[in-house]
Amino acid sequence: MFSLNSNYLKLKAGYLFPEIARRVKEFSEQHPDKGARLIRCGIGDVTEPLPASVRQAMHEAVDEMGSRETFRGYGPEQGYEFLRQLIVEHDYRARGVEVAADEIFISDGSKCDGGNILDILGSNNPVAVMDPVYPVYVDTNVMAGHTGAARADGSYEGIVYLTCNPENHFVPDLPEEKVSVIYLCYPNNPTGAVASREALTAWVQYARKHQSLILFDAAYEAYIEDPEIPHSIYEIPGARECAIEFRSFSKNGGFTGVRCGFTVVPKELRGRTSDGSHHSLHALWYRRFTTMFNGVSYITQRGAAALYSEQGKREVRALIRHYMENAAILREAVTAAGMTVYGGVNAPYLWIKGPAGETSWQIFDRMLHDKQIVITPGSGFGRAGEGFFRMSAFNSREKILEAAARLS
Repeated sequence: MFSLNSNYLKLKAGYLFPEIARRVKEFSEQHPDKGARLIRCGIGDVTEPLPASVRQAMHEAVDEMGSRETFRGYGPEQGYEFLRQLIVEHDYRARGVEVAADEIFISDGSKCDGGNILDILGSNNPVAVMDPVYPVYVDTNVMAGHTGAARADGSYEGIVYLTCNPENHFVPDLPEEKVSVIYLCYPNNPTGAVASREALTAWVQYARKHQSLILFDAAYEAYIEDPEIPHSIYEIPGARECAIEFRSFSKNGGFTGVRCGFTVVPKELRGRTSDGSHHSLHALWYRRFTTMFNGVSYITQRGAAALYSEQGKREVRALIRHYMENAAILREAVTAAGMTVYGGVNAPYLWIKGPAGETSWQIFDRMLHDKQIVITPGSGFGRAGEGFFRMSAFNSREKILEAAARLS
């Protein structure tokens, strides 16, 4: 009989968001009247329509595909030059950061690349993740065989967990031991925290000292309003020698259902193989990318490019303003209800300390049954998330106001 990847059997618990969906579905079936009143503040899915500039660009691209003269078949696997050049100019060069167009890889989302990048990394790298953490970072390492067995508390052998809490402002201290791969996410999902230039500089210095690799998730950088907070890890000197950056159009342009993001792999990045030789990560990722991916559709990339037009930038700012005003409304309501809230500033997520004595899943069930509000239990993000819960500002204004009224 054929064999299976037994690493999947280490995944003792179901992925967090399908479990939330299962509980919500069960509740709605048992209480159809209450189910109709549900307000979803759990999964960070955008709700507002695609910007007009994006829709127009995609309509025009569809028309192009309808003519033999302008039809396009397979495109460049790495992404069309027109989109990669716009990213260079607007996301990096405008901030004084030099990134080359051929260091950018257009993909169907940062979540996918965050898992796929493990294909070019060895299985014997000590991995460090923030705790609480976006579950994909841990689960993909488990699937790839980069961890040991699961412990009773849900953590995994072979992973170093970096505790994030109110005392360290949800920015972890540097590990005492040497780790080879470090996951950082700022603005952070789930806590809504941001990392200062000083904090990111310390991490870059650590990575360079120990020849470690930082996997930097910047999917929410567009929500940073504080001019002192870096938007990219490459704003830190030396980061090109030790960091890969993941970005997405999902949360700034509303592309969660369209699917488009990109990954930056600098040419300076080098890793070591088992025989001690050093090789370019850019070259390996290029080989993997062009072998296993046929590229994001032309229509989608034209839509993403429209986000960099003057109209598109105005529309992106309006979307971000809408969601951040939602965050402010929720923060005020949660605070008025007597709970302590973090995040919701420079990020679309609120990280809330629940009542003493209640577990995160107990809070989830109570909010679901009593308030008909779907939240995300903090323990689903790791041990350090126990007793907390996350609320998302991605929703219509009407529903956010109703959620605020129920909380109050």
